[in-house]
Amino acid sequence: MFTAVGGETLEYFPPNDVKITNVALSDVLADEKGRTTLKLFVPLLEPPSDDEEDDVDEKDGEEPKMQTITICSLTPGKIEQALTDIVVLENESCQFKVVGKNTLSLSGYYIDQGSDLPPDGYNSDDSEDEHDLRYVSSDVEMGPEDLDDVESDASRFEEVPEGENTLKRPRESMTNDAKPLSKAEKKKNKKQKLQDGSAAASGGEAKSTKSESTDQKKSKKETTVKELPSGLKIAEAKIGSGPVAKKGQTIGMRYIGKLANGKLFDSNTKGKPFTFRLAAGEVIKGWDEGIAGMQVGGERILTVPPALGYGKRGSPPDIPGNATLTFEVKCLSIK
Repeated sequence: MFTAVGGETLEYFPPNDVKITNVALSDVLADEKGRTTLKLFVPLLEPPSDDEEDDVDEKDGEEPKMQTITICSLTPGKIEQALTDIVVLENESCQFKVVGKNTLSLSGYYIDQGSDLPPDGYNSDDSEDEHDLRYVSSDVEMGPEDLDDVESDASRFEEVPEGENTLKRPRESMTNDAKPLSKAEKKKNKKQKLQDGSAAASGGEAKSTKSESTDQKKSKKETTVKELPSGLKIAEAKIGSGPVAKKGQTIGMRYIGKLANGKLFDSNTKGKPFTFRLAAGEVIKGWDEGIAGMQVGGERILTVPPALGYGKRGSPPDIPGNATLTFEVKCLSIK
């Protein structure tokens, strides 16, 4: 569609709604080793004030505030292209800035939003399409008061062979209703077990007893849910035992993403894990906040409000506007 020259800022006014699906390094490289980053500047929408007329008079002639979004970073010989899902609306002013020396090629197609979509704004097809978490809507402005309630049950991930995709929940702990035995009865049971392999219960009545394992006791503990000031809810399903995720580190993740109605819109449960740099603006804000502090092997349920996800516009066709998202995540690696 068009190219963005390294080190320059390109102002773009599309004649129609356009979706940019791919960003790649150009054939001719100015820097064969350096990294080149593409950033998008879009107007930051502000909520209307109570006195709309006075607000228009005060802001008439002022330049709109801009929001910066990092789309991708490309390095020759390592990562030379990236799939994107960026929608720029008709006649909406936006700017693409290339940080680095290499020129980038952006490609995509014109779209007609809304003509073939159902009233709720997203595709009702049950197919599982991948959604790039690195795309962030330009109108994120919803407050935490719009956050829906989160389910407190903790789904667990299980690594499965190629071709399978299942979630495993903790087994219900087994209870023991037998009365505690005295020392004499315990001694008698031990002696009887050595003789015929069975444990005798007190009073001559044979009863089998089962004790809870350490893992089962842990599974009985209620999952704790904490809410951050931003509105993000974090449920600790399992505490890991490896290194702790910190800012700037590369994190390898498994995840399942669902809408509030339970519809699955994206997942990574097998194959190559999803990787990103923590707190570098490469993923939605809900992930940067929600993954911080996780340990390798840990599992969480993140309930992401619109303000930390894809805002009013959503991410067509899978994610409608003002959508609260639920991610079941597992930390596999930290580098």
